[in-house]
Amino acid sequence: MGFELFLSLFCYLYMKRFILLISLLSLNSFSQVGGESVYNFLNLTGSAKQAALGGKTLTLMDDVNQPLWNPSVISQELDNRISVNYLNYLADVNLTSAAFAHMVSQKFGTLHGGITYLNYGKFVGADENGLETGIFKAYDLAVSLGYSYNIFKTDLFVGANVKLINSVIDNYSSVGIASDWSLLYYSDEQPYVFTLVIRNLGYQVTVFDETREKLPLQIEFGASYALENVPIIWHFTVDNLQQWNISVNNPSNASTDIDGNIYDEEISFFENSFRHVSIGAELFSEGAFNLRFGYNFRRAYELRLIDKRTFAGFTAGFGLKMNKLKFNYAFSKYHPASNANTFSLQIDLN
Repeated sequence: MGFELFLSLFCYLYMKRFILLISLLSLNSFSQVGGESVYNFLNLTGSAKQAALGGKTLTLMDDVNQPLWNPSVISQELDNRISVNYLNYLADVNLTSAAFAHMVSQKFGTLHGGITYLNYGKFVGADENGLETGIFKAYDLAVSLGYSYNIFKTDLFVGANVKLINSVIDNYSSVGIASDWSLLYYSDEQPYVFTLVIRNLGYQVTVFDETREKLPLQIEFGASYALENVPIIWHFTVDNLQQWNISVNNPSNASTDIDGNIYDEEISFFENSFRHVSIGAELFSEGAFNLRFGYNFRRAYELRLIDKRTFAGFTAGFGLKMNKLKFNYAFSKYHPASNANTFSLQIDLN
């Protein structure tokens, strides 16, 4: 009884410090979203399974790519699994990534490594007079190493990633370092999983020019629930907890009165609230063939066009298991005019 009381007190104090850390981060001007920071490619997923479930899922326990977003899911179940992924993002922009997990020993646990590479393609350079100066390339690269630890005699797991980042545009280069921290509740005997993640805490070591930029911090809460008598797992994510107002007016939704005055779109409290949310559902998760669907509310709001159905925010995909191979595919939209396809191949080396 005394030990259980001590363990409960320890977990309470740990959670209290974890929540305090999040509060301090929110107060110290880390409240940036996409377009206001550097290395935003870190918030793109290369996992087809995650992309099909809305693109923000944090509670995938059997995907070796998931620790790139949530290191606390690293476990011996991922031992010797490797995955390679490809996303045709927009136009000639392509994202490739790979992940691998290896259990060092029963006592030490499992290490996870990953690499993410975003290639922007080739560009024609020109000087101030419009004269071409040649072809140049641009890319982003991140290499990560992660570890998770199970708090003694509990169903709580803490995890961390360390990431080395390099971004290149022609002759300009930037180097940064970042980390992810997460807390996970998971039990084989329970149908639900909960997690809290702080992603992309870091520093831009070398800058492109003279301005040092902030990294794209994300504080996210994720949960999943497996139905008892129906082969469906629901996934739920609330992101950007570090900043409440993440809404951006859509110019196509502006209105004009009889006098020709133009009024920007008014975004309600309800609409802004849902922009933090994404949901997903996976059917037949234990079978050889899986179906997945998702909906990202923020993407749906921001890519919506008047009088035109774009299917923005909607994602879908499937998984196919063949012995030690798993193939996953996802369909999603990051722009009203084009579709994005994500492919993942996972191999169990055991």
